[in-house]
Amino acid sequence: MKKLLSLAMAAVMALSLAACGGSGASSTPAASAPAAPAASAPAEAAEFTGVEDGVLTVGMECAYAPYNWTQMDDSNGAVPISNVPGSYANGYDVMIAQKICDANGWKLEIVSSAWDSLCPAVQSKTMDANIAGQSMTADRMAEVDMAGPYYYATIVCVTTKDSPYASATSIADLAGGKCTSQSGTIWYDSCLPQIENAELLAPAETAPAMIMQLQTGAVDFICTDMPTAMAAVAKDDNLVILNFSGTDGDFQFASEEERAENVNIGISVLKGNTVLKDAIDSVLSAMTEGDFNALMDQAIAIQPEV
Repeated sequence: MKKLLSLAMAAVMALSLAACGGSGASSTPAASAPAAPAASAPAEAAEFTGVEDGVLTVGMECAYAPYNWTQMDDSNGAVPISNVPGSYANGYDVMIAQKICDANGWKLEIVSSAWDSLCPAVQSKTMDANIAGQSMTADRMAEVDMAGPYYYATIVCVTTKDSPYASATSIADLAGGKCTSQSGTIWYDSCLPQIENAELLAPAETAPAMIMQLQTGAVDFICTDMPTAMAAVAKDDNLVILNFSGTDGDFQFASEEERAENVNIGISVLKGNTVLKDAIDSVLSAMTEGDFNALMDQAIAIQPEV
């Protein structure tokens, strides 16, 4: 098996070199992924794929449903969390990771990591890849290379049904509201500050903590992406999604390219690791936006009660 894997990886490397290091083009009909900033591949990345041992080590929070979560058994295809004995990871990210591993003959290893530690872990080669609901922003792609997109996530707000903001039709209708989002996200750093006179509280460390602040009345609304909002509403029928996308009242970006990079969700790998990036892209490019949405619906359906 090791010999076959080595031959397979050598073949992929040869193809990568023949294509001058270019990534496979996506066949999905949604917005295209932003181009990564030009950079020469680090020497060590050219020799490192991360899967020489036949194991793809993937980082994620394991606390960001429906992208990923922790459960206590292996039901519905859950995978053991290697650094949390007795716990299992599941969700959309795990499903995508498993598809990538199955297509390449790799074993999947899931590692639980704090959100802010994900990119540094890839940079230090502790993780081969992050499949963790990360937006393909220019800032992030200056630190790592990103395969994908593997999902297209509309930015929305969530409030309660009895809130005075429940009938909002634009971000202008949210003026003066108390709000928050998850730390280290475009939602907190760029979106919520666009709301006039918003009372922006400190960011939540995790998505569940952000949702809890809404449920307990600590904030009037939160900003997140559509899958996170859909998962929250599926488990709490007192919550309602405010979707302003496609209207003049939506959150604004400097350009359509900037908007795309914030709704395109990608997979982080070490900068210059074209072999692994291309192997991942070859799997993702065979999937359509409909495939992604169907898989996300499946993840939301099996998400456990929290």
